[in-house]
Amino acid sequence: MDQLLNDFSPGLFFMQAIILIILILLMIKFAWKPILNSLQDREDGIKNALDSAEKAKLEMQNLQADNKKLLNEARAEREAMLKEARDMKAKMIEDATGEAEAQANKIIEQAQAAIESEKKAAMAELKSHVAGLSLEIAEKVLKGELSNKDKQLSLVESMLGDAKLN
Repeated sequence: MDQLLNDFSPGLFFMQAIILIILILLMIKFAWKPILNSLQDREDGIKNALDSAEKAKLEMQNLQADNKKLLNEARAEREAMLKEARDMKAKMIEDATGEAEAQANKIIEQAQAAIESEKKAAMAELKSHVAGLSLEIAEKVLKGELSNKDKQLSLVESMLGDAKLN
């Protein structure tokens, strides 16, 4: 340390101090402002990025809320469509049942009319057959007893009275 004090030169010290002050002034003038500007730009960029992230977060929350709303609306619409489809199905089944019953009643009525028609035809045929049998009987009786008219009439009347037409 003694050597340092012995080697100390005040002129060199002041010269180095002046060079250091000039160097600091040059640094302030030419380097300090660009460094501070770049730091400020970086700080502004980070702040803008944080603001953008916050806006994106809010927008994402809004989109999620809109998506939930759309999803709920879609569910409600789906439920309404399903209810409408069920109602249409029930109505179609009811209409088909009513139409089937109407057709069944119509078929039953037609069958009853056909049965009645067949019954009348059978009765007419039976009457015709009975009349033919009656004529055959009368013919046989007439052939057998052509001599006595009174006997023939009483015989035909008794035979016709015995035959029931119903």
